[in-house]
Amino acid sequence: MAYFLFMKKDKNKETTEEMGDNEVVFEEDEESGFLSSIEQVKKLRDKLKACQAEKQEYLDGWQRARADIQNLKKEQASEREKTVKFAQEDLLFELLSVTDSFTMAFADKDAWGKVDQNWRQGIEYIYAQLKGVLEKNGITEISPLGEKFDHNEHTSIEAISTDDEKENEIVAEVVQNGYRLRGKVIRPARVKVTQYKPGE
Repeated sequence: MAYFLFMKKDKNKETTEEMGDNEVVFEEDEESGFLSSIEQVKKLRDKLKACQAEKQEYLDGWQRARADIQNLKKEQASEREKTVKFAQEDLLFELLSVTDSFTMAFADKDAWGKVDQNWRQGIEYIYAQLKGVLEKNGITEISPLGEKFDHNEHTSIEAISTDDEKENEIVAEVVQNGYRLRGKVIRPARVKVTQYKPGE
């Protein structure tokens, strides 16, 4: 037995009638009175496609927004990391002048030797602590005495003549130690370099 559902439009009032097991909706139009079930299926399919397209549009927009948020978070994290590294590098660079002061004090062997031994040992311990802090934060010293001159890590402030060709461009004196931060040179060593001049 089949059920048929008849829908009649009476201005703002709708009525239905049922017949049989299955319901078939017939909408009344102005001309013929009823739309065929094929036309109604076609209309429903069109509505479904429109709904699916709208759903996909919303989904794509949501996914783009989510990706934009993730990218923004990564950029912000990267910027924070750069800011921290820059601030750290700036602070560590300023501490290098403190190590220079220690080095200058130790360089005068006669004056340093006259200082009370206990006091001298205390200062040397403080200097060792400072160097330990710098090393822990990635600072390593460049002190190239006796090494081949390297313009990437050393700055020559004076040339010292030598008649030994094998000693050409050798660091003869370190005026100021250089430093690297995590492998990158942040201050080249200031040095005096031998220069081979035959016959002198």
